[in-house]
Amino acid sequence: MGEANCLAVLGPTASGKTSLAVRFAEHLNGVILSVDSRQVYRGLDIGSGKDLSEYVSQDGHPIPYRLIDIANLDQEYSVFDFQTDFYQAFEETLRDGRLPIAVGGTGLYLEAVLEGYEMVKAPCDKTLREQLESLSTEELELRLREAKGSLHNTTDLSSRERMIRAIEIAEAEGEPMVQRAPAICPFIFGVEWERSMLRQRIGDRLKQRLEMGLINEVRGLRKQGASWERLVSLGLEYRFVSEFLQDRIKTENDLFQKLHSAINQFAKRQMTWFRRMERKGIIIHWIPEGDFGRAIELLKGIEWNLDLKNTS
Repeated sequence: MGEANCLAVLGPTASGKTSLAVRFAEHLNGVILSVDSRQVYRGLDIGSGKDLSEYVSQDGHPIPYRLIDIANLDQEYSVFDFQTDFYQAFEETLRDGRLPIAVGGTGLYLEAVLEGYEMVKAPCDKTLREQLESLSTEELELRLREAKGSLHNTTDLSSRERMIRAIEIAEAEGEPMVQRAPAICPFIFGVEWERSMLRQRIGDRLKQRLEMGLINEVRGLRKQGASWERLVSLGLEYRFVSEFLQDRIKTENDLFQKLHSAINQFAKRQMTWFRRMERKGIIIHWIPEGDFGRAIELLKGIEWNLDLKNTS
């Protein structure tokens, strides 16, 4: 069926990607490389769904993972930074003679590493930031659109903090820093569920996270110095719980209903991104309900090439 040097597991939130990846890691002597834009941050535990207790084999041995808890919340961690860290983890995993297993639902991050996007590294510009802070939100949006010409990533408009960073990158002077990308040849699985079943899974998981102390986690981040704007920029759980703690959402039931709806909309956007990847020619093997047995059958014709020399 072919040769590959990486296994990737993608899918919408709450689809069971992590548990499936853990089974693969146990079966194939793999290391999980997390592809999640929020799990990189220390302190974002319940809301980001790190679920580190899942990284255990069926006989109780720990499954190694990378790219979780590698940045502080006050750090500007970009797609470029993730690309850098992923490539390093990928090569180190091959060097150890183990299979890299990329797993996550952040489509931009996954596509950036699998397709070898040429990214620009722009340092923080304190003078520019001070200037931009004085502008209104409308003025920031106008300046961003002028700087970029066209705006493909609308998440840049989701908060003032994101817009300021996007302008900083777009207006950066000098030669862009381009990554040396290793040759990644992935076999990609996608976990899919019937829509009503996924909605139920999302609701069940949200209830569990609220019971685990999601509200207190956000309250604690605020006490540690995270601004409301920073918390809102993290999206979903952190945004809605922040609004609840500021009395913009009045009851926990309202919080659950609004957040449940928002997470379902997010899952739809994730699937839209993955379908777009397929239209671009990226082959995704969809596995209903994360059926491990069916997935293993598909892998029988794959020859795993863990030779680091062939990835540069």
